[in-house]
Amino acid sequence: MDDDNSERKSRGIYLLPNLFTTAAFFSGFYAIVAATNDKFEQAAVAIVIAMILDGVDGRVARMTKTQSAFGAEYDSLADLASFGLAPALVMYEWSLSSLRDVSWQLGKLGWLAAFIYAVSAALRLARFNTRASSTDKRFFQGLPSPSAAAVIIGMVWFCFDRAIAGADVAYLAWLLTVVIGALMVSKVSYYSFKDIDFQNKVPFFMILIAVLLLVLFALDPPLVLFAGFFLYSMSGPVISVIRRVRKRSQRSD
Repeated sequence: MDDDNSERKSRGIYLLPNLFTTAAFFSGFYAIVAATNDKFEQAAVAIVIAMILDGVDGRVARMTKTQSAFGAEYDSLADLASFGLAPALVMYEWSLSSLRDVSWQLGKLGWLAAFIYAVSAALRLARFNTRASSTDKRFFQGLPSPSAAAVIIGMVWFCFDRAIAGADVAYLAWLLTVVIGALMVSKVSYYSFKDIDFQNKVPFFMILIAVLLLVLFALDPPLVLFAGFFLYSMSGPVISVIRRVRKRSQRSD
């Protein structure tokens, strides 16, 4: 009898964290639908909401002790949709698709750039899942897919907010899409912020910094989103170069 009860319990899933994951999945799906209808600002906001929900579902699962293998796999699939497929299609609909008006060769390069970004997100998530237990929690290997998505849709939102047509910056959009995709599958290390303990006391100035960031984001959300995550995406390569230079100087000394 006890075995039957335990088997029934194992077949079920935890509702609360998976609801947040489903909401993040829905936001990514809605971003794709909005982009196909040229509602790029709504698409960008939907992906930002997916980023927030993606950060919440894991914390809810840990706080309520409802972690499960099903939840981890479902979260990865939702991340692929929200931070892989959705940003790639939003960028393609907004800018990269205009390259086909120049020539059919450039048109192919446009959708190939979107595909490179999408498959890089899939590979990044697969690598993270297989190495999650053996890596240093303080650092990510490769640019995290939510941060990559923030850079891509940050550019779309920033330009759309300032009435800059995607066709006018198509070459820049192509370069950014390919570079961000490459950074996701690279071996460059990025600080994860996971060693910050939000439950303990912090200095008073940390609250002031948090308030300042909120004010800046409220003043110009597209600019702050794009600039902040673009700088974060560039921080990995810059730190890697600095480390290599220091190692060479130490060896020469």
